[in-house]
Amino acid sequence: MNKHMPSAATDARDHAAVLAAINVIAHYENGIGTSDAASQGIILGTLLQDIPLLRPGNILEAVPGMVVTQHSGDGKANQYFLRGYNLDHGTDFATRVDGVPVNMPTNAHGQGYSDLNFLIPELIQRIDYRKGTYSAENGDFSAAGSADIHYRSTLATPLAVWEWGSYGYRRILLAGSFPVTHGRRPSEATAQSPVLLAAVEGLEENGPWKRPEGMRKINGVLRLSGGGSANGWSVDALAYQAHWNATDQVPLSLIQSGQLCRYCALDPTDGGDTARDILSAQWHAHDAQSYSLATAYFEHYRLQLFSNFTFFELRPATGDQFEQAEARNVLGFTVAHGWIRSLQNRDSTTELGLQFRRDAIRVGLVDTEDRIPFETVDDNRIRETEAAVYVQNITQWSDWFRSVVGVRGDDLWMSVDSLTFAKNSGNASASRISPKLSMIFGPWHKTEFFINAGEGFHSNDARGVIYKIDPTTGTPSSRVPPLVGAFGQEIGIKTDAIEDLQSSLTLWRLDSESELVYNADSTIGSTTPNGSSRRYGAEWNNHVSLNQWLLFDADLAYTHARYTHPEENGQIGQFIPNAVPKVASIGLTVHSNPILSCDVTMRYVGRYPLSQSGDLSGSSSVVTNVRIQRILMPRVSLMLDILNVFNRKYDDIAYAQNYRISRDSPIVPDGVTVHPGEPREFRATFVIRM
Repeated sequence: MNKHMPSAATDARDHAAVLAAINVIAHYENGIGTSDAASQGIILGTLLQDIPLLRPGNILEAVPGMVVTQHSGDGKANQYFLRGYNLDHGTDFATRVDGVPVNMPTNAHGQGYSDLNFLIPELIQRIDYRKGTYSAENGDFSAAGSADIHYRSTLATPLAVWEWGSYGYRRILLAGSFPVTHGRRPSEATAQSPVLLAAVEGLEENGPWKRPEGMRKINGVLRLSGGGSANGWSVDALAYQAHWNATDQVPLSLIQSGQLCRYCALDPTDGGDTARDILSAQWHAHDAQSYSLATAYFEHYRLQLFSNFTFFELRPATGDQFEQAEARNVLGFTVAHGWIRSLQNRDSTTELGLQFRRDAIRVGLVDTEDRIPFETVDDNRIRETEAAVYVQNITQWSDWFRSVVGVRGDDLWMSVDSLTFAKNSGNASASRISPKLSMIFGPWHKTEFFINAGEGFHSNDARGVIYKIDPTTGTPSSRVPPLVGAFGQEIGIKTDAIEDLQSSLTLWRLDSESELVYNADSTIGSTTPNGSSRRYGAEWNNHVSLNQWLLFDADLAYTHARYTHPEENGQIGQFIPNAVPKVASIGLTVHSNPILSCDVTMRYVGRYPLSQSGDLSGSSSVVTNVRIQRILMPRVSLMLDILNVFNRKYDDIAYAQNYRISRDSPIVPDGVTVHPGEPREFRATFVIRM
């Protein structure tokens, strides 16, 4: 097969491969000869076994330049930051797990809501990440980047994992895989026999919060797979459910004055419940002349979220708590076919793909007090359909130059049936064509140079597109376009020229037609569209295998983010709130001998603006985590995680907003609220490989 085949074919080829069979010491694959951009890469599952993780979503911090935090309870989707975007809960960063999209359009809480709490890190084989707008197979929510998370189809041995930690942290995981032999003895299984992988996880924790978080989740995965690297298939079933209490962001001034303890809440009744059930199937086949792949999925998703971000500003008598609730069914598929041919005696691969997704959503907003509803603000039945076709060609024009040319066409249809305001019912549609171009020069001395450009987009919430009346005020609403474009450009270099060093340097720029910015004062604590913006920056990533027992990772990122027409927002200044300008991640892994290892990770987040004027800013932070692993006997190991080793006081997130802290106090305009980062905590993990 052509070694420069597109990533969809690479996914098909690797789907049934057992990564553990490859003798890889490093945590990343640089992809010299196969990457389309300097900002593209592969994170190996071995990294996730070496590093401590505060939450499942923190696996995305392995993507160079990515920051993952939380501004509420741990059952809620994380906050994501990349390339100067406050991605909120997922807008402009597309995530898929084995081909199933995680982002939720027209979500009860935030556009593109991406909840990764159902992930089981021990099952992850690899993460394929991309940044920018250059891949034809990526559509909605991928302007800043994307991540494709792949689960393993087999485990070398069954696992039993027990974890205990500070603040009532408890976790248990049972996982294993075995051949399905149709009545024959397991010893009679062949390489082509189907394999069943099963895993079940339970977790509970309270966190450092004055009101115990009471996080409880149960999680299960079943995967039946068969075939081999050339022709294979899998059928997956996933079920996840979680419940938690939340300590949302609180006024910084109250913490500084001592009126409120650092881990206290102003509304101790915030929290939520969520669940998702997924049934999906994948199939792939390829030979010397072509390849095909298909993914289909059905998902039922539920969310009930109680939040209070402004306390008593809007409703002094009852407080400002509200409930955001939704239930949705999602049906979708992706099919692609590739032709491997010769173009002017040069290797050339052309891929044609079709993507489809249909969301049927019941979403509502209710005013509550202590989680007791007393007034329905909004209630809707929404249908949203996205369909796309793309074509992409990769041609190796010479030994030192190849091109990737693609184009993508997207169609979006929305309908809203409002049960509260008849005038808010309606339909909308939009289409968009997104061309892509990548040029790759090299390799020379294990070094490649990249030039990339392309268009991308994110969709807007159907309610913002169609509504004529703001349900919270009864006044005319400002409507937004269904699709918002972005144009990205990038030049970069990747090199493996120095033995045991993988390095990349990227200079990039990204223009967005509209920003989605967090707005607590919107009465639903969600994102609102703002004006156009421009970002540019640099990223320098280095991954070193100093020897067989010492790994060093260093990722540095700088971003300059500004509104291009600040007057569009009716405010002074060009700063984009919560646009993080500097991020650094340093990791050191030591395998001092076969039975003992240690990993140290440090994440730095620079000071960032909270207001368009730049008068307010969020503080910088440095967090260091440590994992020590020891093999007690051949199949038994013990791990100790120390999270926030130096017990640094930092904020996971800060916002500038209006609020009122009590019924009788005045409104505080443009105050600062924060969600404190968690203090030092310990976790011990006992692993048995049976």
